[in-house]
Amino acid sequence: MKIDNLDLGFEPILLAPMEDVTDIPFRKLCKEACANLMYTEFVNADAIIRDVDSSMKKLNILDSERPVGVQIYGREIEPMVEAAKIVESTKPDIIDINFGCPVKKIAGKGAGAGMLKDIPKLVEMTRQIVNAVDHTPVTVKTRLGWDDKSKFIVDTAERLQDVGISALTIHGRTRAQMYTGSADWTLIGEVKNNPRMHIPIIGNGDITTPEGARTAFNRYGVDAIMIGRAAIGKPWIFSEVRHYLDTGEKLPPMTIKGLVDILKRELDETINWIGDERKAILHVRRHLAIAFKGLYDFRETKIRMLREEHADELKAILDEIAVRWCDNGKTSDFSV
Repeated sequence: MKIDNLDLGFEPILLAPMEDVTDIPFRKLCKEACANLMYTEFVNADAIIRDVDSSMKKLNILDSERPVGVQIYGREIEPMVEAAKIVESTKPDIIDINFGCPVKKIAGKGAGAGMLKDIPKLVEMTRQIVNAVDHTPVTVKTRLGWDDKSKFIVDTAERLQDVGISALTIHGRTRAQMYTGSADWTLIGEVKNNPRMHIPIIGNGDITTPEGARTAFNRYGVDAIMIGRAAIGKPWIFSEVRHYLDTGEKLPPMTIKGLVDILKRELDETINWIGDERKAILHVRRHLAIAFKGLYDFRETKIRMLREEHADELKAILDEIAVRWCDNGKTSDFSV
């Protein structure tokens, strides 16, 4: 699959942009696990224009992790256009427009999935961004619609293609669904199989297993898949999916020791990236909380792990987990 001249290979697997998740340390792990394309955390257009340090840091990309896209969001056209120009100057591989984030603080203010309530403005914003960017492919990530009464994605996809986007990612839920219920891939398939569509269509939503990835390609015909929440605390999911897509066979499950080693490495690299031990530990807690989900008799150890504020002590707890649950052995053997 190609996005303009960017060749991502056959049946590529993409890492979704996620706030407070897809920073450089996490992307590095996903890259090593065979993610074909990754995105930064989504960045507010107004913050880019104001040169806010915390937001500008999200634009940093290492050459070793390319290709990487930068995703921006906002509710007004002019600031989004200006932000896209600034982002292009940092030389990302892709500029992606966020029309899919459902959280209230973003969608409720008319940005992200909030743009789905005004499709003409959404299309015009996209058109102006495409025209303002000189050399970088512009893509869009969106949802099926605002709610069940406004699933206009087939028509919206055509209109976005007509104003010049290079690829479209569709999350198979409405904004009203947030992350509840099941993703509806039938509409994603309708977009892909629409004879008017010629840009790559990337499917997103509920891909948590290698088998689910294979179904997405075979049943719905998408050009690529995107994995989001299933990668939190489990960046090696890309290796599992890649191996299954290529061979039809499943990799052996990750061991508890292997998981602990990955988390310790992520902790060290996050400390180096953020430059503050306590802030780094707070940052990786989301991954720690999810990584051992379902591990038998884990509650007290989990509480200690998530309360720890010193790296050496946290690593000691992780080592304890590797020893204490070694008989459990593999992550697929977790018992509730």
